Amino acid sequence: MTIVLLCVQHAFEMLLKAILDFKKARVFDKKSQKSISLENAVRLCQQLDGVQLSDEEAGTIRVLDSLRDAEQHWHIVVEEGLLYLNIRAAVTLFDSLLGRVFDERLADHLPPRVLPISSEPPQSLDLLVDREYERIAGLLKPGRKASAEAMGRIRALLATEALADPDAAEISEADVRRVARGVREGKERQQVFPKLTGFSSDVQGSGLTVEVRLVKAGGLPVTYTTDPNADAAAIRTVDLEKKFYMGPNDLAERVGIARSRATALRRHLGLDANDDHYSHRFVFGGTSHIRYSDNAFRAMKDSVKRLDLEHVWAAHRTIPYNKRHEIVPPACDQPGCVVKFTE
Repeated sequence: MTIVLLCVQHAFEMLLKAILDFKKARVFDKKSQKSISLENAVRLCQQLDGVQLSDEEAGTIRVLDSLRDAEQHWHIVVEEGLLYLNIRAAVTLFDSLLGRVFDERLADHLPPRVLPISSEPPQSLDLLVDREYERIAGLLKPGRKASAEAMGRIRALLATEALADPDAAEISEADVRRVARGVREGKERQQVFPKLTGFSSDVQGSGLTVEVRLVKAGGLPVTYTTDPNADAAAIRTVDLEKKFYMGPNDLAERVGIARSRATALRRHLGLDANDDHYSHRFVFGGTSHIRYSDNAFRAMKDSVKRLDLEHVWAAHRTIPYNKRHEIVPPACDQPGCVVKFTE
């Protein structure tokens, strides 16, 4: 299993970086002078026109990356049906990306006989998760000395949560202990793994031509809280520096607009509210820096298509105090556009 997960994860990293290079996007970090990580490659491919990596597809890659990390550095137990479903979904996605970007098919490079096969037909993801949760509950019953196996299976389900939330891609031992405590207390699977509720698998075809896609059919919303006493069976710790990883200039560059226009658009959309959805202000001693998430990028990218940036800029730009009497702001006819100048 280690070799399978390692090779599949590496294959996706190379494919995504090849796509970025083909689309003239950078694959080296300017600061570290090293190749970008798989997570950064996933985010860029989600933002890049012509690739259109969906949230579900990004989640499929993140699950594989999380499983690979847990398998290499910890003890993990991945049930055969769940492993096959993830690997088969990976093959389907790999083939889809090859065709979408390079107009090639995976069958042009690999014969069908080497594709993953199983003696069992692929089953629904929600069914596999429920079945695995029951096994974990059985292993953690009083008198059963099987905690190590239960913890290994818990790590596999925690890795699967990356389907729903990019911040869940990393697994901590605190997360594992919280889940085990929730299971021992008799909590339902929906309470312990709420992010997996609503996710299933779309299986088409049969035999060697089967296609598997992990899809979202609705589910419970993710709630962020800073209350350590919140009533939850499993609370995932979020690394805010990874969630809010873009500065103002990075955000403007990725959206593809000038920095001054980006500042005006952020003000127009209210993205600097420090609400832990679009932005977060990090305080280090006497200085503070505001950083932005992918949510802010998507909001700005969508707004660029429907708003007149010149009107937005005229309404929200900063005018020096000694120059205000020289400038007459033009009318703004866009809905919700308020003409104002700020210090």
